[in-house]
Amino acid sequence: MAHVITDECVACGACADTCPVGAIVMDDAKGIYVINDECVDCGACEDGCPVGAIKAE
Repeated sequence: MAHVITDECVACGACADTCPVGAIVMDDAKGIYVINDECVDCGACEDGCPVGAIKAE
């Protein structure tokens, strides 16, 4: 299952801090994104996002 970070994202970094496998990257050039090949679909990022900006597709 793929995860996407929607436009509601406020770039707080909570999702990256919550991800147990480091599959969320905060990059100055590319922004915040999920490396779906590394994601284990645990849902921690969805639960950890304070604004609900991460969705499973």
